Amino acid sequence: MEINDLVRTHRPHADAPALDPAALAALVRESQGPVLVPGDDGYDAERSGFQRAYRHRPAVIVGARCAGDVVAAVRFARAQGLPVAVQATGHGLSAATDGGLLISTRRMDGVRVDPAARTARVEAGVVWGQVVEASTPYGLAPLNGSSPGVGVVSYTLGGGVGVLARTYGFAADQVRSVDLVTADARRRTVTAESDPGLFRALLGGGHGLGVVTAMEFGLVPVARLYGGQLVFDGERIDAALAAYLRWTETVPDELTSSLALIVYPDLPQLPESLRGRHLAQIRIAWTGSAEEGERLVAPLRAVGPRVSDQLREMPYAESHTIHQDPSDPHAYDGDNALLGGLDAAALLRVAALAGPAAPAMCVVQLNHLGGAMARRGGPDDVAGAVGHRDARFALRVLSPLIGADTGEEPGTGAPRAGGPDAARATVRALHAEVLAAVEPWRIGRSVNFLFGPHGERPDAAEVARSVHDADEHRRLARLKDHHDPENVFRFHPAGAAAAGPSRRPLPTHRPAEVP
Repeated sequence: MEINDLVRTHRPHADAPALDPAALAALVRESQGPVLVPGDDGYDAERSGFQRAYRHRPAVIVGARCAGDVVAAVRFARAQGLPVAVQATGHGLSAATDGGLLISTRRMDGVRVDPAARTARVEAGVVWGQVVEASTPYGLAPLNGSSPGVGVVSYTLGGGVGVLARTYGFAADQVRSVDLVTADARRRTVTAESDPGLFRALLGGGHGLGVVTAMEFGLVPVARLYGGQLVFDGERIDAALAAYLRWTETVPDELTSSLALIVYPDLPQLPESLRGRHLAQIRIAWTGSAEEGERLVAPLRAVGPRVSDQLREMPYAESHTIHQDPSDPHAYDGDNALLGGLDAAALLRVAALAGPAAPAMCVVQLNHLGGAMARRGGPDDVAGAVGHRDARFALRVLSPLIGADTGEEPGTGAPRAGGPDAARATVRALHAEVLAAVEPWRIGRSVNFLFGPHGERPDAAEVARSVHDADEHRRLARLKDHHDPENVFRFHPAGAAAAGPSRRPLPTHRPAEVP
């Protein structure tokens, strides 16, 4: 946006505050990155992320290049009465701003590895693939997730259940320091020594406490893995599920795994081996020797013939091939349950509900938890606020929202009548039914696996509370009151926590309209 363009009136919708043109001009001058308003070239691309069912519709976007841009953006938002949203990749978009200010951090992409200290320092827009690429030449690995395109910061603030989770714990457990811009537009470096309460809250409960501009975390000495997938077809799914549950009771902490159930649509763009098939995929990452890995997976192979058997020795740089997550942006919605246990009958019920007869496509993933995740504290013995560490499994359900990409009218950006709502209603009813099958074991939710605007649900407050136990939830609410009493940062996965009576609304200033 050029300063001369500020003569344009900006009112994205009837209830949005008009923006002070002089203040907007000052923001443009202060910012190294672009400042965009609706109608600017690049506005739509900047607000769009991986999640295509929902998009931010901000009054202003600041494409931050540095921490100074973030400070300027927060200061401007406070003065103009605008709430603030943050987006790097948009994978986990859970609450879209409509008329607020969006800080896009994708340009803040610096990565620095210290091989002697076994640490990495990353800026706010870095994705895990960049960290893997920078660290593996030294025989080191981050506690990254399954997809190389997911942003480091938001993943880690939610805890982060990764490829090596049972061996080394949550990604949040490795964090050494966090550079943060708080709601008062102050820059802080937060460590276990400088502010133990805030540091702890950021590690597993950090969404909504400020804008993270950089983060430093430990790397682990892993250069290679034995891993990949075992894939079984519909005839053997029941046997594979029962075998997998028995197997998880026997494996050591050095083995991290998950099980996925997918009914592939019969589409020509899919490989012929997948079209129209109901498959169970068991994903494995073992940090020990390939020989011991072969011995450990023998009970799974004994289930019977596989559609494919991709287990192999691999360099850690290829760890993303274990899960083969989709890389193209799309529309989706998802929920999850953290479980204290599970039996085969319930898991078979889940498979049936989400199977070929389901009213919508439903991808089910069961993550085996425990191991190092159950032990509180990282290298400095600082326990973060990751909820429900005693969970044995995470059951995740995710559905594409067919035909719901963007949920907006072409050209205007206004919400489409119905938007993704009709598709979402169908899949949420299905997800509720699937998760009800495991209700006897349910102890909470993982914030990392809440996809879509769950803050709009009738039970939004319960969803927010389910991410942490009651004591932790109260501690986080007190910290939110202290650091963001006006709820500037309200667009986050557990946003309903910020909607209670203790949350004071952000003052709204309505300067004169631009002529």
